[in-house]
Amino acid sequence: MSNEKVLVEIKDLKKYFPVNRGLFGKAHSNVQAVDGISFTINKGETLGLVGESGCGKTTCGRTIIKLYEPTSGQIIYDGHDLSKLSPKQMLPYRKKIQMIFQDPYASLNSRMTVGDIVGESIDIHGVYKGRDRMTRIQELLTTVGLNSDHASRYPHEFSGGQRQRIGIARSLAVQPEFIICDEPISALDVSIQAQIINMLEELQENMGLTYLFIAHDLSMVKHISNRIGVMYLGKMVELGKSDEVYGHPMHPYTKALLSAIPIPDPEEAALRKRIMLKGEIPSPIDPPPGCRFKGRCQYAKPICSEVDPELKNLGSDHFVACHLY
Repeated sequence: MSNEKVLVEIKDLKKYFPVNRGLFGKAHSNVQAVDGISFTINKGETLGLVGESGCGKTTCGRTIIKLYEPTSGQIIYDGHDLSKLSPKQMLPYRKKIQMIFQDPYASLNSRMTVGDIVGESIDIHGVYKGRDRMTRIQELLTTVGLNSDHASRYPHEFSGGQRQRIGIARSLAVQPEFIICDEPISALDVSIQAQIINMLEELQENMGLTYLFIAHDLSMVKHISNRIGVMYLGKMVELGKSDEVYGHPMHPYTKALLSAIPIPDPEEAALRKRIMLKGEIPSPIDPPPGCRFKGRCQYAKPICSEVDPELKNLGSDHFVACHLY
């Protein structure tokens, strides 16, 4: 890992959303969507980010690309800190960092043709003009498995899988280095999911892309990712190589997540013990001190209610935030 170039480094990133509470909305609190997470992504690799709904995965991805302004922390891209840059200063980096959104139905403007959707970023950055622009758009559509004559059609004329391909073509338009994939397959059929994943892997191989892959489907994340980060209520609870996290999960929450993956073999599935989590998920609005998982953890100790566990390296770059280790 030491020989590989770090492309993205996140240091103690926080994103809080202010909320008003109380009878007249005078009590001010914060939704701690992302609360002090740190990780690195090496050039050419895929980091998978998993966790249940509401744990802050999407907020983390959107804060890295600065669709949300970070509350605090550093977003270091190729040696440059992006966290304090103005929108104008961010423009050159927007060309290098792109995003594929979760919902292919909502992320495309229904009033624009496919050619205009894919060409919008080309126009903003002034990469291609005139005939070269149209040639580039047709090339991109062909790259993602669509016909070049689809450029004159509108999003409502396409299926969900085709729309997601348009979204991928849009993200590739300005030749980025780093793409944040925010659950790009969750709204698609299983057969289409496999096609999109295979295409993303092929594009990564051909173009040397780096991915942050946000998803719910743990088996899919294992397939595409080199390393995996597990989030719970705004915190990173486990981070390590894909095989290491799946083969030897350390955090009780990771173990529970992995036990929920269905096994196709009925005999093997019958022998496996499912870890059932009890208790309620605490609110991300001003959570109490200590470990966020303590209310649902069967191994909770008194220290878990007092001290927030730090992410520790337990060897071979396997990091865990738990008082059991």
